[in-house]
Amino acid sequence: MRPGPRNLITDVAGLVVGNAHDAGLRSGVTVLTAARPFTAAVHVMGGAPGTRETDLLAPDRLVQQVDALVLSGGSAFGLDACSGVAQGLRAMGRGFAVGDQRVPIVPGAILFDLLNGGDKGWSASPYPALGAAALAAAAPGFGLGSAGAGFGAMTGHWKGGLGSASAVLPSGITVGALVAVNALGSVTAGDGPWFHAAPFEEGAEFGGLGPAPRMAPPDAPLPLKRQGEATTIAVVATDARLDKAQALRMAVAAHDGMARAILPSHTPLDGDLVFAAATGAREMQDPLTDTFQIGHGAATCLARAIARAVFLARPLPGDPQPCWSERFGG
Repeated sequence: MRPGPRNLITDVAGLVVGNAHDAGLRSGVTVLTAARPFTAAVHVMGGAPGTRETDLLAPDRLVQQVDALVLSGGSAFGLDACSGVAQGLRAMGRGFAVGDQRVPIVPGAILFDLLNGGDKGWSASPYPALGAAALAAAAPGFGLGSAGAGFGAMTGHWKGGLGSASAVLPSGITVGALVAVNALGSVTAGDGPWFHAAPFEEGAEFGGLGPAPRMAPPDAPLPLKRQGEATTIAVVATDARLDKAQALRMAVAAHDGMARAILPSHTPLDGDLVFAAATGAREMQDPLTDTFQIGHGAATCLARAIARAVFLARPLPGDPQPCWSERFGG
């Protein structure tokens, strides 16, 4: 596998991503969408998720495709971002046709960033406007690190952020990942600079430092956040033609990448989940081999994207956590 030309999830042709954030709020929103509806699924492994419209992504539900996927800060308030995105899509004439009406299908997930030092004293939720702004900004190129849904994210040790990565499989199928990292666990080995995802790094996309000289012996970590304060929310995507059941298997496989990059992950205190998106632009030539490699590629891209999120995060005055780049010069 090799990265796509942008090393972003938008190397999956047709997908675009938009970010919006409020520096005073220390929070933001990220939207993934496309010119036409796409197949989607979701798999949740964390014990404290916050979601909207994820039940309809099950393979047996009526709606087979969605118009956008939303990742947002703001805890439960951030689910309002989906309403801003839906309003914007409706204005474009997008959505599931019901008579003469259009209902945009916009599943979303949130992370907790209410205790990161930002001004959270709003009288009306800022998230619908942030969602609309992120949709309006959607493009093939977009910012990483302290951007979008990752703007105010934190982890168990370093400041979190927004990450992305891509890979082109031997078949020519492209896969990619997009992630907002606000995890309870750590993405690095101890207090050192070495990322757990190092064995999967392409070039020097997160420093090129390689694995830690010696992995720390197993121990019993204590949570550095409380229940409901942590999560890693992600989207993995491909241009392969997948049905909802196959997309679900891609999401399940991608969780391996989360576990490779964050220790520990999928805890009772995290809301870890992965959306899957499939544009259907490329037919699979060997469904057995292709679906096998798509799952592996999605997991690998997600591990790399998680490390890139933390590697590219940048400091703000008053940050409650250090940036990896401040300590190690990313």
